[in-house]
Amino acid sequence: QVQLVESGGGLVQAGGSLRLSCAASGRSLNVNDMGWYRQAPGKQRELVAGITRGGRTNFADSVKGRFTISRDNAKNTVYLQMNSLKPEDTAVYYCNAKILGYIDVHWGQGTQVTVSS
Repeated sequence: QVQLVESGGGLVQAGGSLRLSCAASGRSLNVNDMGWYRQAPGKQRELVAGITRGGRTNFADSVKGRFTISRDNAKNTVYLQMNSLKPEDTAVYYCNAKILGYIDVHWGQGTQVTVSS
């Protein structure tokens, strides 16, 4: 059974920083693409950033230059460093992962990020 566990969310003032982590656990995992999505109240879930196993990244236009994504393949963990946070970044952040041998994408339970103005 595969589990994704996120951590690092919280409340921060505008202009501040947070670092999210997401660790995938399970037997003999071969984790391919990983990513972070977010969902604000009343809005659809949207991609924030993604990273391939080889380290190629992509970002939503709204976070380019402020957020970075990285991963530690040995730990099956993905990180999202969020700088210069804005109130509009407030959302529940979810990580996901594509794992070799599984058809469905796996999702974490979500972590709340709240940015106060």
